[in-house]
Amino acid sequence: MKLNPLVSSLSLYDIAATPGVAADVSHINTRALVKGFVGDDQLGEALEGADLVIIPAGAPTSPTSTPAPCPMGPQVKGFVGDDQLGEALEGADLVIIPAGVPRKPGMTRDDLFKINAGIVKGLCTAIARHCPNALVNMISNPVNSTVPIAAEVFKKAGTYDEKKLFGVTTLDVVRAKTFYAGKANVPVTGVNVPVVGGHAGITILPLFSQATPASNALSHEDLVALTKRTQDGGTEVVEAKAGKGSATLSMAYAGAVFGDACLKGLNGVPDIVECSFVQSTVTELPFFASKVRLGKSGVEEVMGLGELSALEKEGLESLKGELLSSIEKGVKFAQES
Repeated sequence: MKLNPLVSSLSLYDIAATPGVAADVSHINTRALVKGFVGDDQLGEALEGADLVIIPAGAPTSPTSTPAPCPMGPQVKGFVGDDQLGEALEGADLVIIPAGVPRKPGMTRDDLFKINAGIVKGLCTAIARHCPNALVNMISNPVNSTVPIAAEVFKKAGTYDEKKLFGVTTLDVVRAKTFYAGKANVPVTGVNVPVVGGHAGITILPLFSQATPASNALSHEDLVALTKRTQDGGTEVVEAKAGKGSATLSMAYAGAVFGDACLKGLNGVPDIVECSFVQSTVTELPFFASKVRLGKSGVEEVMGLGELSALEKEGLESLKGELLSSIEKGVKFAQES
């Protein structure tokens, strides 16, 4: 319902954990404003003035029940374990990797490195063997390190093509659009904000000076706060979910957006531009997130940064050291493990 342009206000109600889910969903850059309500005391407020109430409450379907067949759409198959990984990947045109452990309160994306790095290396080894020409969308955190890991694995296998490896930073763009629209008081559906750099903390650099539609109503302090909130968006959700989850719903949306863009590019749809963390010469860093034009071979063009504000220039210089360290950490892991 958050994706439906006809919905202006979305109230979520449950007996527990609703505020965290609401915080997660609220980051999606669509029209509906989201609120979360918990318990009997807030049920009336959740329902007040509603035009449509959807009730999914109740016991879940029995695991032994047979689901109804889907009459349309792509054929879906499920595969389990290392023995079936090759079959799952064989001949794929696009591989999306969200694998890994989620963040918990107090954890940074780099805290996930030791576990997720090994998972990513194993999956990329299989990709190199079974679908070496596939586009690879890396969601597994820390993206600033897992993308370089993937690159090194593919290089070792002799299958690396820098045009086909993407770090998915779309959630940063989604959040920047949502937060900017709220502060500038403009409809979010028409907003665009490029986000460059990396995909963790200060390496995330939203370019609000290039946001469209432009807003003259935002002060320097507003822009600093918007930048900080975009950088801390993941932590905001982790804390709202009180250790019981991370930004799964908004990340699923962002992953679908970027995956759709890649599929459009593969099918020859022109002028598909998204931000992504890719091998780059835009800066002196070997990998960098910026706008990229997608096509039949993956990356058709890595686009420059354009004109930056003083705040953005400062942010760009500040992020380079941390981003380079994360990149080198990934390369070292891949080469030594």
